[in-house]
Amino acid sequence: MKRIGTIWAAVVLAAMVLTTGCTKTAPKSQPVVIKKAPANAGPVVIIETSMGAIKAELWADAAPITVKNFLAYADAKHFDGLIFHRVIQGFMIQGGGFDPAMMEKPTRDPIRNEASADKKNDRGTLAMARTSAIDSATSQFYINLVDNHRLNHYDKTFRGFGYCAFGKVIEGIDVVYKIGAVPVANFAGHPNVPTTPVLIKSIRRGK
Repeated sequence: MKRIGTIWAAVVLAAMVLTTGCTKTAPKSQPVVIKKAPANAGPVVIIETSMGAIKAELWADAAPITVKNFLAYADAKHFDGLIFHRVIQGFMIQGGGFDPAMMEKPTRDPIRNEASADKKNDRGTLAMARTSAIDSATSQFYINLVDNHRLNHYDKTFRGFGYCAFGKVIEGIDVVYKIGAVPVANFAGHPNVPTTPVLIKSIRRGK
């Protein structure tokens, strides 16, 4: 099955957007509140975008496979020149898989899904996108614009496994919100694509 970077099927995704209870992005002055950081301070990455820089701390203790995978892609400069290809206001921004022409970049093999009850998809957290298969995440990730409780891990069933959060934004949340508010349209057979590409210039380890 072709990987199109969906977090789930379009119908389910639309339903989840409606249940977030939020149709506007948070204002710049609103602080990020992570209810529970599941790990000690870990590696930091700088996500340089065409709309500004985002700094994130990764939870290497809580999600070691996921963080190792993400850093491997970053060190290989895999993300350079890709875009945030799916933006849903009041939900999330997703990138790491497609270039501005919506051509998908090849990836390594998928990793095991490390979603667990203590790693929440709260506002400002980074998490791994995947197909409908539980263990299918590769390079695509998303940043939650709100607390997306329905994406959390509840059990080990197909419906309840959830999506692995593996870090949090610690600087540049205003940039995340700006990206979350850009105009979108259908493009190259994909919905919710920014009408002006939001580039990921690079993702590098930082301090």
